[in-house]
Amino acid sequence: MTTISSSAFPKDFVWGVATSAFQIEGAADADGKGPSIWDDFCRIPGAIQDASDGRVACDHYQRWEADLDLIAGLGVAAYRFSVSWPRVQPLGSGAFNEAGFAFYERLVDGMLARGLKPYLTLNHWDLPSNLQAQGGWQNRDTVQHFVAYASEVARRLGDRVASICTHNEPWVVAVLGHEVGNFAPGIKSRAAAIQVAHHLFLSHGMALTAMRAQGCKADMGIVLNLSPIDAASDSEADRAAARRADGGGLRWYVEALLKGEYPADVLADLGADAPKVMPGDMEKIKVPMDFLGINYYMRSVVSAGQPWDVKTSGHEITDMGWEVYPQGLADLLLRLHRDYSLPPIYITENGAAFPDQVVDGQVHDARRQAYIENHIAALADAMRQGVRVDGYFVWSLLDNFEWSSGYAKRFGIVRVDYDTQQRTLKDSALWYRDFLAAQKKRGV
Repeated sequence: MTTISSSAFPKDFVWGVATSAFQIEGAADADGKGPSIWDDFCRIPGAIQDASDGRVACDHYQRWEADLDLIAGLGVAAYRFSVSWPRVQPLGSGAFNEAGFAFYERLVDGMLARGLKPYLTLNHWDLPSNLQAQGGWQNRDTVQHFVAYASEVARRLGDRVASICTHNEPWVVAVLGHEVGNFAPGIKSRAAAIQVAHHLFLSHGMALTAMRAQGCKADMGIVLNLSPIDAASDSEADRAAARRADGGGLRWYVEALLKGEYPADVLADLGADAPKVMPGDMEKIKVPMDFLGINYYMRSVVSAGQPWDVKTSGHEITDMGWEVYPQGLADLLLRLHRDYSLPPIYITENGAAFPDQVVDGQVHDARRQAYIENHIAALADAMRQGVRVDGYFVWSLLDNFEWSSGYAKRFGIVRVDYDTQQRTLKDSALWYRDFLAAQKKRGV
């Protein structure tokens, strides 16, 4: 592990933890909540590794006060959470659910009462089932429904939250949900995935414009999952494959949002699968953002032949089968800084899943602790080289429902016993708490 200088981060740097609604709230149909595409996906045989679902999850809907106390006890400044669209608007259009909004009113007010800045995400993948029945994100009408939903959330909560993120990781919604099909809604079509990505971008830009027009003062942006993409070798074939992967995985997203254009080489590769773009769409997409959130977990190594075997890297591998590569975070940030005119950046997710054991009431997760510490050090290195980053959020606060992996993978710095719902701070949480206390003591 690396010693991090107290001078590496400015005094107003935002330290936080992150979760998402479907992964922790439970209360799947309580108080008028409607179903989401993830409720539906969990019912497909074989879709979830352990055949589980999110009906109870971490029971955060009932235990939110104790969870906020836990967050405040870590000494973080901010909590990144998401609103469940079907909890506040069960059908995704039409009437809003007052009981659902009352929960988020309590949650946001509870954060403020504890000195926590609320960082709100509007779409962390739980699209209302009713909208999916009408085509979901493939249907352009969903763009307008999202703008109306975003506007209502901003009207009710925008005066109290520090930040509003439109979408979390549109690549996951598009590619894993609509091309690979191992995430909800489970569609397998490249053309569908590309059209979904376009509609997500469009809804992002139009929502920002609408929320600002009604006077919302919160910082607004989007969160992308990005990785540096390296060729497996210096061969021309591998370098060409890495270039294509970088186009589809990074440039397609960053350049649409920041430049209002799609990379020409990616469009050429897509051919007939390219999205249907209406006149004026790209201008609506590229409205200025107050921030860009980046979720970083690993780099990507690409080969033109057989898929790259992560075991050959010589680096540690997480329980998700992902390479531990902190340098990749610095490499990514420096590349973005070099190639694009960026808004302020937040690292909105960073963390690792490892198998944990409870020993005498404690969880000694040295590998997760090292992962977090070394990535913070890599972040500090990029900032020393001129990249502006305004905050860092650990993923995740709690062990939770890890999408298609169910409860088999644990990302939390706080262990959750799913039978009793007992929370136990792991060593990584204790380290993070002590690290932040030391930063404050040194005047950071």
